[in-house]
Amino acid sequence: MVDPKLPISIRRQCSLLSFTRSAYYCEPRPVSDDDLKLMNRIDEIFTDNPDYGSRFMRKILKREDGVSVNRKRIVRLMRKMGISAIYPGKNTSAPGKGHQHQIYPYLLRGLAINQPNQVWNTDITYIRLRRGFLYLVAVMDWATRRILSWEVSQTMESEFCISALRRALTQWGTPEIFNTDQGSQFTSHDFQYVLKEKGIRISMDGKGRATDNITIERFWGTLKRAEVYLNEYHSPIDAYRGISKYIKKYNSQRPHTSLGDLTPDEAYLGQTESRKEA
Repeated sequence: MVDPKLPISIRRQCSLLSFTRSAYYCEPRPVSDDDLKLMNRIDEIFTDNPDYGSRFMRKILKREDGVSVNRKRIVRLMRKMGISAIYPGKNTSAPGKGHQHQIYPYLLRGLAINQPNQVWNTDITYIRLRRGFLYLVAVMDWATRRILSWEVSQTMESEFCISALRRALTQWGTPEIFNTDQGSQFTSHDFQYVLKEKGIRISMDGKGRATDNITIERFWGTLKRAEVYLNEYHSPIDAYRGISKYIKKYNSQRPHTSLGDLTPDEAYLGQTESRKEA
């Protein structure tokens, strides 16, 4: 574990333990036991049914335990979790009042995406802990499904999204198009500036349409069923280690039928090297 009393920097200790400083400094979000229990169940339901809005979520919860949950409470918790149903409507991740943002059109409809670094996409998801929760952002190469970078945070501010984006660009080059939803993290000036200075075209999902970013939505479901729901993370570092181990396995060992049974690493790294040689 990281020990600030040791004669070695926090940065170096985190590097040796294979997790970022943001994971070390990250603290679980304070939340009541009742709210946390309800949020965890909402997350499980939503992962399997991303078309469920607050009204339908309330009906399902009532059928499960016979207790009527106030819909305003469900709306509040879903907003805290950063989720909304995929059908067009009010988007809980939409920019707040006073937020300076620019919305771009969706560029991927009808586009054949078959090359690495042609399109990258990103999204944020809720990660539960034993006593609290975190947010996880990931950057994915659309064509090969490879996770290029990721970060965890206790808030949904844009900084951790920008950090993940910059690391992906530094390590893996520059995509032609970068696709996001219309959340305030991605419509912020600072996030978009990183893309614009690299000459990357910006694409955004239609409002409330998670299906426009379907590849990373499917990854969230896979991650949660195969890793998050099977473990009880006691701390942010515990969550970081579990997620890190799973993503490495996902990239290097999990073949995809859509990739001709190649793993994301094989599809991304193999095609990238072939393009360089050509």
